[in-house]
Amino acid sequence: MNRRESIKAIGITSLTAGLLLDACKPKDKPEENTTVADPEMADRQPVEIEKDKKLNAEKFFTEHEMATIVVLGDLIIPKDDHSGSASDAKVADFIEFIVKDQPGHQVPLRGGLRWLDVQCQKRYNNGFKDCKPEEQTAILDEIAYPSLAKSEMKAGVVFFNRIRSLVATGFYTSKIGMEDIGYMGNQPNKWEGVPKDIIKEHGLEEFDFG
Repeated sequence: MNRRESIKAIGITSLTAGLLLDACKPKDKPEENTTVADPEMADRQPVEIEKDKKLNAEKFFTEHEMATIVVLGDLIIPKDDHSGSASDAKVADFIEFIVKDQPGHQVPLRGGLRWLDVQCQKRYNNGFKDCKPEEQTAILDEIAYPSLAKSEMKAGVVFFNRIRSLVATGFYTSKIGMEDIGYMGNQPNKWEGVPKDIIKEHGLEEFDFG
């Protein structure tokens, strides 16, 4: 997935091995077409693309859980004058993908969402996503700062640490998030020659380094 692999290293060894294998194919058999139509998938292996398609076709979170994640995400990274919110960056979709790709997140997140709803039902007679903004903020304030949290809120603290990390990862590996921090990626540059002060320092003025 692009967000998960926004900075992907391409191993020259793997590339070389692929070329050698291609050269050794029997010529009487048609070559396998591994061309990827989507330019954003150009650095993906066919097996990776197929895996992602399979995971995207599955569904883990319920509609209620997804709606809760959307609300949580926007409380963690709200929209401001500079950038969009977590929901603008489709962070909930990112988390839905991650829990299928990394199943170890499934039980902690589902349990944490349930914990949050139970706490809100006890206090406000509503699930978290249906509470008033000030009620949502009040309960998050109790679990967002581990050193200040009460012992009975430990489960909430553990959950919030996980969901906050996933929200931040989803946001800052999205197009919106990368623009928010000013990440430019690899950019073409213009060679203007060796700086004159460096040439002079090494006594190479007679040479043309243009």
